[in-house]
This record gives sequence, C-alpha cells and structure tokens, in this order.
Amino acid sequence: MFQEALSDRCANESDRLAAASLAGDLTVIDNDLADALLAVAGNANEPEPLRVQAAISLGPVLEQAYTFEFEDPDDVPITEPTFRNIQDSLRKIYLDNRTPKELRRRVLEASVRAPEAWHRDAIGDAYSSGDNEWMLTAVFSMGWVRGFDDRILAALKSADLEIHYEAVKAAGNWELDAAWSHIVGLVNDAGTPKPLLLAAIDAAGSIRPAEARIILVDLADSDDEEIAEAADEAMSMAEAASDEDEEEDNDDEADDIDINKWIN
Repeated sequence: MFQEALSDRCANESDRLAAASLAGDLTVIDNDLADALLAVAGNANEPEPLRVQAAISLGPVLEQAYTFEFEDPDDVPITEPTFRNIQDSLRKIYLDNRTPKELRRRVLEASVRAPEAWHRDAIGDAYSSGDNEWMLTAVFSMGWVRGFDDRILAALKSADLEIHYEAVKAAGNWELDAAWSHIVGLVNDAGTPKPLLLAAIDAAGSIRPAEARIILVDLADSDDEEIAEAADEAMSMAEAASDEDEEEDNDDEADDIDINKWIN
C-alpha cells in the first residue's frame, strides 16, 4: 500500500506524504520500499515536501545497516547492494547544485546516520556557511560523525535554541568531558527550556556516569513525569556504565596480578 501510494503521482499529496513517512519504519521497510523512497527523493518533478520526507525516511534503515553491518541478514531489512545504492544516490542528490536547500539539508541529515568520508567536508562547509539552518544541520550531523569536538563545544554557546539542543546531544553522544560543566549548568538551572533540559539529562549520564547519579537524583523526583522519567533512565544507564567500567578495571587488575606472578 505504501509503495503504491509513493509510485502513484495521481494520488492525493497528503496520502503520499503519509506513505513516505510511514514507509521508513523499520518494521515495514524493505528493498522495494527503500527503492521507492529513493526514487521519489531523486525525482526533481516530485513535490519538494514529498522528496524531503522520502529522504528523511531513509535515515533509520541506513543507521540500522551501518550498525549491524549485514553480519546477520535478519538484523537489517534491506540488502547490502540496496544500502550502497542509497548511500551513493543520496550523495549525488546532495552534491547536485540544483537540489533545493531543504532537501539537501535533509539528505545530509539522513545520510550521516551511515557516515562516509564525504560527510566531513559537507558538515564543515555547512557549519562555516553562516546560515543558521545549515549550521543546525551541521551540528545535528556532528552527533553522528566523529572529529568535530571543538565545533560542538563552540555550538554549546549558541543563542539559537535548536543549535544549542543539537550540540548538547552531540556532546553526550561522544562523551565530551570538556562539555561537563556546561551540561551541569543546564541541569541545575531552573530556567533551562524543557527540551534542552531533557537533552542535558541524557548527556550527563553519558559523559560522567558516576557524578550524573548525584546531580540527577532530585530531578528523578520531579513533578514533571517526562523529566522524572528521563532522569531515572539516565541514572540507570549511568549505573550500568559505572558497573561495566568497574568490572573492566577489576579485570585489568587481575591480569596485572597474573602477569606479575608469572614473571616472578
């Protein structure tokens, strides 16, 4: 049904938009649906909003394929040739100067979920453009592509709430310790906007798990259910991370003892 709606240019545009959105769900997407989304995204004769949504919907399956690397075919709903074709096609769409700005932005945001070499220059150019929308896309992308620590830290100072939000998420994703004081400040500031606070809570648990459990304990009792749930989840993940680090340290210590015994 989704594929038919995507392929039928006589169908109602709102129906096609809905189909493009739903087709990206990992429970339904397959090679055929991925090809249909890609065909729409790359067709200059299709309505721009539909092309944009088609590109966005390819992001989750790219991430899934990149994460599991096709070691088990059951883990990824598309084949490796389809994955490669999506990557190559999105790159061509992005590099085509005739591609509308909004579509180029969404193509970059979708494609970085399976990072490639060309993304570094694309992100750098977007961030340096001076255009707030491109900078937002760049900072979002920095959360998926390594090597932009300094620019993430700079983006934490942005007055643009959306850029600031994406910078916090990126800092948490890469566990940037240099961002810790800023993250703590957001968590402790009663005036922090809720979306930014939720991102900071998550980042705190990633950057310094042991300390995060201390600073988040009060938020876990918040009257706001969403904030309390986020803090509780971050504390649980932080505890698991701390336990894992402790186990690794104990294993390393045991290995050192064994080596010393062997040497003696």
